[in-house]
Amino acid sequence: MNKAKKLYCRTFQTGLKIALPFLPYRKPEVIGSVKTIPDILKKRKCSHALIITDTGIRNLGLTKRLENVLTKDGIPFCIYDKTVANPTTANVAEALEMYLSNGCDAIIGFGGGSSMDCAKAVGARIAKPKQSLAKMKGILKIHKKLPLLIAIPTTAGTGSETTLAAVITDAETRHKYAINDFPLIPRYAVLDPKVTLSLPPFITATTGMDALTHAVEAYIGKSTTYGTRKDALLAVKLIFENIDKAYTNGSDIDARRNMLHASFYAGCAFTKSYVGYIHAVAHSLGGEYNVPHGLANAILLPFVLEAYGPCIHKKLHHLAVAAGISAKDTPYDAAAGEFIEAIKAMKKRFDIGDTVKEIQEADIPKLSHYADKEANPLYPVPVLMDAEDLEQFYVTLMDSDESVTI
Repeated sequence: MNKAKKLYCRTFQTGLKIALPFLPYRKPEVIGSVKTIPDILKKRKCSHALIITDTGIRNLGLTKRLENVLTKDGIPFCIYDKTVANPTTANVAEALEMYLSNGCDAIIGFGGGSSMDCAKAVGARIAKPKQSLAKMKGILKIHKKLPLLIAIPTTAGTGSETTLAAVITDAETRHKYAINDFPLIPRYAVLDPKVTLSLPPFITATTGMDALTHAVEAYIGKSTTYGTRKDALLAVKLIFENIDKAYTNGSDIDARRNMLHASFYAGCAFTKSYVGYIHAVAHSLGGEYNVPHGLANAILLPFVLEAYGPCIHKKLHHLAVAAGISAKDTPYDAAAGEFIEAIKAMKKRFDIGDTVKEIQEADIPKLSHYADKEANPLYPVPVLMDAEDLEQFYVTLMDSDESVTI
């Protein structure tokens, strides 16, 4: 990256960091069970709820408990279940039409990050009916109150129940972009481990590593606060203590609960401190090839950490200690190596490879351009990279046994 662009990026990031204490961040109110939702809807004087989910979640019967408690309390609802992985503008338009035609006044995002992001985007369109989602791309473009938004994560990974971001894919161009504004933060986050019990092992693993990526990128970035560092360290601790238990025994409700809370803390951390190039590259892969976001993050995580080099070793040492991997007196570089190796070992245990077979060499310039445009100047990454630098990650993922060196 040239010096002028570096200066612009760091100046932009410094300005955001200075403004951080004055911005209207808030954490959603945490609820432990879907059984409390009717009381919330009544308290808020909501008369008809739209549940946004996906076909897989509904076919597994995960929405049944929510449907039953709403029916028992006489609260009308309708369900939009066509959300796809990497939700599209078409999904948002269809769900919005259902909301309007049924006279809804509350939105419940039920599922993984895709369902919650779709729910947020529907809320944004309701708040600003005359503006397209594309016009909301970027930061602070909504600034209007959304309808009541409740998030019920069925995976412990995306952290979308805590964040001010909705990531949407243009149905025509396949370009994936983020909408970021404070009204998108859900009012309530329902961390109910019972809705995660049916989650298959591989999805448990990839979504758990998604949460790990959130915590790690938030912690190693240059815009951390005492609170985000604390949340990130706690998330990493909980993930390393519980992800294998949840993977091998999906009915371990304590492990499931701890993973939900880890995802929540990681979400709180990156909402304020942002993510980095792992997410930017992963989003481009999701948009172009529909690679599941958690899987893309898991594949990329050790490669990008190695590429950042010694400048993050001290912070990786802190994460390694929190994870129980390294002792406090371990040298920074050794602990950093142990942390990265632990991530690689985790990937092997979960049968997560090092490649993305869908990548086409001809697509790499376009993909790296998308990643560069998303990340710079917003993400306060440890080492700045431009589109040309980022191309090396895609090449690595095409067929790689070697880490990337920038």
